[in-house]
Amino acid sequence: MKPVLVSCLAFTALLAGCSVPTAPSAVSSLDGVFNQPEGRSSTTQIASGKNVTLGVVYSRNTETNRAYLRHYQANAGTGFGQSLLAQPIHDAYVATSNPDFAVDGVMASLRRAFGTVTVYPNMPSLQADRPDVIAVIDTRSQLITARSSDIESNVSVLFYDAHSNYIGTAKGYEARALTPLWGNYSQHADDIVADINQQQDVQVKALQKFDQSLNHLLTGPTGSLSLNTENMAIIK
Repeated sequence: MKPVLVSCLAFTALLAGCSVPTAPSAVSSLDGVFNQPEGRSSTTQIASGKNVTLGVVYSRNTETNRAYLRHYQANAGTGFGQSLLAQPIHDAYVATSNPDFAVDGVMASLRRAFGTVTVYPNMPSLQADRPDVIAVIDTRSQLITARSSDIESNVSVLFYDAHSNYIGTAKGYEARALTPLWGNYSQHADDIVADINQQQDVQVKALQKFDQSLNHLLTGPTGSLSLNTENMAIIK
């Protein structure tokens, strides 16, 4: 069977004709999380292990990002004209825009490091339970659109002690600038699928870097870590 060729015109129509969302603008990682700026913890080590409880909340970026990916995935499954392109292309978009992929990956790392990990709807409900350590998960993604093939994945977790004082941050970031999929007159469907699948690869590598950063943070002293002033700025 001959490879399916996809014309530039058809592919551009595929992307532009279905209101594929662009990545939302990022806000401060702590926007809407804390009611007031918190201080720096005096601890030099983040407590971890099977006897340590961790309370988790999602940042506004994380919630916005998940909504963005849900919209992206929904359009990939139904809005991209089925009559224009091969089904594997649609499937690749769906598979690489899982709205829970980053959060699930971060949570898996946290569950390996802490005894009990509980997600709360907001900071007041978390603080009422008084876990040993507090974590704010912040995730952001940028996927392929009709105007850009630049993709990136940014995941981080900000840690606080039981009194909501900042301890440190574990981060993972990966970005890639692909050749625009609409740059050639025609492409094999398999080649387009391979490019789209790089969206997943970028997300995986960001999570791997986060896991390495988390291990480093939990096994070393935090006293030498510089405080990120952006993360400490609370937008009310």
